Amino acid sequence: MKHRNLFINYAFPALATLALISCGDGNTTSETATTDTAQKVATPIVSIADFPSSVEFNEAKLAMEDVKVEEQGTDSVKLTFNFKVSNYELKAQTTDAESMQCNNSKDGQHIHFIMDNAPYKALYEPKNQVTLAKNSEHSLVAFLSRSYHQSIKSPGAALLYNFKIDEKGKLQKMATPTTPMLTYSRPKGDYLGKDIENLLLDFYLWNATLGTDYTVKAQVTGDGVDTAFILNEWKSYLLKNLPLGSNTIKLTLLDKAGNKVEGVSTEISRTIKLATDEPMK
Repeated sequence: MKHRNLFINYAFPALATLALISCGDGNTTSETATTDTAQKVATPIVSIADFPSSVEFNEAKLAMEDVKVEEQGTDSVKLTFNFKVSNYELKAQTTDAESMQCNNSKDGQHIHFIMDNAPYKALYEPKNQVTLAKNSEHSLVAFLSRSYHQSIKSPGAALLYNFKIDEKGKLQKMATPTTPMLTYSRPKGDYLGKDIENLLLDFYLWNATLGTDYTVKAQVTGDGVDTAFILNEWKSYLLKNLPLGSNTIKLTLLDKAGNKVEGVSTEISRTIKLATDEPMK
């Protein structure tokens, strides 16, 4: 059975930007309990830490060059998105990748392509094709990523592109949203072996500054775990000690009163899987 213990404003050492607000499983402790016949080892407490300082790309830029539209049957179209990347090398290994101790792409630096808040697709070439229905509206988020999947947050390294496909299959660009939003990036997918030790927690923020007016709640639920952290600085973090199996990470944008911000893309969840070895369960 899951238990929810409430810790308000519990500050971890060296983590002034974080606050643990809930912790699951009443047995989550660093102590061990012994009996005459067996020794019971308690489940580790899920924790969060600042991501190590990483190489900066302050001049890196990402822009949309053009979108090619082709009929794809009677009800859909195929879109080809072409991007312009400046002052940044796709496919290169980020120079500090070996020191980060987290999952790293062997294929190098890339673009995170996120359509309609779905899990991102990693682009190692500056283009991508998608098929969409006619008479539909969509939101595209794209940003540059280091080889270890950490987003580049400097100005100009990301874009937000809202558009619709009309009933005739023509693309019409829509106004760029001005309301506070967040975009989920990592963790994503399956983690195996050593990669389960440090999970990159990373997201993109739009039209909001974390601190006084907004915060982000990161909630982790899994086997015997229900833990949440309040983040008041837009940067990357490391999640540690997640249980094996399926875990769900939910990010929620909160206002200064601690309430969920209403609007589009203010709460997003992803389910990931962790295993020590194959096969994944």
